[in-house]
Amino acid sequence: MASKPRVLKTGTENIPNKENQVIKCVQNTENSSQKDCKTSCSNVLAPADDNKSTSRVQDKAGTLNSKEPLDEGAATKTEEKLKWTLNDFDIGKPLGKGKFGNVYLARERKSKFIVALKVLFKSAIKECNNEHQVRREVEIQSHLRHPNILRMYGYFHDETRVYLILEYAPKGAVYVALMKLPEKRFPEEVCANYIAQIADALRYCHKRKVIHRDIKPENLLFGAKGEIKIADFGWSVHAPSSRRTTLCGTLDYLPPEMITGKAHDEKVDLWALGVLCYEFLTGKPPFEAKEYSETYKKISKAIFTFQPHISEGARDLIKKLLVVQPEYRLSLEGVLSHPWVLQHLHKTQDEACT
Repeated sequence: MASKPRVLKTGTENIPNKENQVIKCVQNTENSSQKDCKTSCSNVLAPADDNKSTSRVQDKAGTLNSKEPLDEGAATKTEEKLKWTLNDFDIGKPLGKGKFGNVYLARERKSKFIVALKVLFKSAIKECNNEHQVRREVEIQSHLRHPNILRMYGYFHDETRVYLILEYAPKGAVYVALMKLPEKRFPEEVCANYIAQIADALRYCHKRKVIHRDIKPENLLFGAKGEIKIADFGWSVHAPSSRRTTLCGTLDYLPPEMITGKAHDEKVDLWALGVLCYEFLTGKPPFEAKEYSETYKKISKAIFTFQPHISEGARDLIKKLLVVQPEYRLSLEGVLSHPWVLQHLHKTQDEACT
């Protein structure tokens, strides 16, 4: 059965999700306005908190680089004066293409620090009425610090574009790697390690009242050491006290409470983790069907089957995450302490020591 394209659900419209589509390298980069820009995006982003470190690039040693040399004593004084423009970066090959723009490999000229520069077109953002979504992505991701979450170092804008300065993940998209495998699935020990990394990153987010709401292979990258990096926070939300009602995310990963129109909370990420684990082990999501209506039906009742090669331990973890009632889903602490996860984590650690 041919797989139907993944669909991004946004209210009443279905938009094909091509956020991590790989495109061919080109030598020339497009011309762009290079005016000085404050670290706030007028008409697209709310005024930024300029005393945050998100207006500068952080190098490998953890020191902050800017257009002028900084030491710890001078950092506070000069931070508000710092500005970025496109002139501060050498632009390299395209890394990916998204709904609102493209991602390029780039190098900050003064420090020679390599980053990924996400270029968003203001016209496309406004046309889709997604100013709030971009603003939220910047506000949330720029404040997250976790080894399995892609860093956002800063942002700036010109008359037509918004530029996000992101950590470069040199080993590419998880979805691309998964689809290149002969059977389009990861070995169980690899899957268990990836799930543990993502669970720990989500636990970090949830402690800070951040819900991701769009965990899937297309939104995961590999860092330099092969570690997972959660890369896209476009659908994330900071919800310290309220339950959300927005229908968002990718159809195959939507939890029952979303498709039935009920309020949802951070437990939507637990459901997505279960779907992700299943897809890592089989190459396709558990509720995939020919018709969208059939997928909705399967999700609402958590109807899925296991392939014979999936172990009992993996089945147990997935079944404890893909639970219709959110309150009964296995917690992230439960995921990290699950016997199947611990078994493969310990095995990997033992192999590394030998």
